[in-house]
Amino acid sequence: MDLNGFEPKYITFDCYGTLTNYQMEAAVRPLVADVVPEEHTAVFLKDFRAYRIDEVLGAYKPYRQVLRDSWQRACNRWRLQYRSSDVDAIVEAVGSWGPHDDVPEPLARLAEKYPLVILSNADDAMLEGNVEKLGVDFHRVFTAEQARAYKPRYAAFEYMLDQLGCGRDEILHVSSHIWYDIIPCNELRIEHKVYVNRGYDPSTPYYGYAETEDLAGVPKLLGL
Repeated sequence: MDLNGFEPKYITFDCYGTLTNYQMEAAVRPLVADVVPEEHTAVFLKDFRAYRIDEVLGAYKPYRQVLRDSWQRACNRWRLQYRSSDVDAIVEAVGSWGPHDDVPEPLARLAEKYPLVILSNADDAMLEGNVEKLGVDFHRVFTAEQARAYKPRYAAFEYMLDQLGCGRDEILHVSSHIWYDIIPCNELRIEHKVYVNRGYDPSTPYYGYAETEDLAGVPKLLGL
């Protein structure tokens, strides 16, 4: 997709993983080091991720509850004792994460020209610290708590567009997640998309996006 010459009314971003360095593996490994053999930890992490994906597809519940229910299901599958303190530690870790190293400079460049927006699968209070660490002023920050729906559900994106009062052809959506963001944007006919390929998902060009390996590529795609 050639974005040179496109002037978005807003640039909208996923936060966790795209802007904020998503460090779930580092948060979880110490919690299971005493109960899951090292050689099996990667599989446990995959299961925990799969349950988080499944948990956001139903009726809305707070993100802390999503994490609790996902952790409970992963523990059940692995026949581990559920410890609420483990989830408390994960919640605390998520709120402490800062940006990827490649984010601050290009994000500041984009902020000089465009209103920037976040649409995140988070609670308001949890996300506040992450956004503050990004170092720019955002026009709006939308969360699943506000929308009462998580991405990839269409209601999350529709809520954002309704609140912004703009058409789906007027935004550029930027994300490092194919499943959570790029696919639903494609189905909603949000044409202008950038996939920041950080390795979370395989590249899937069918869904019609520009691709870059880091956020520094986004200003370049816009001709800045």
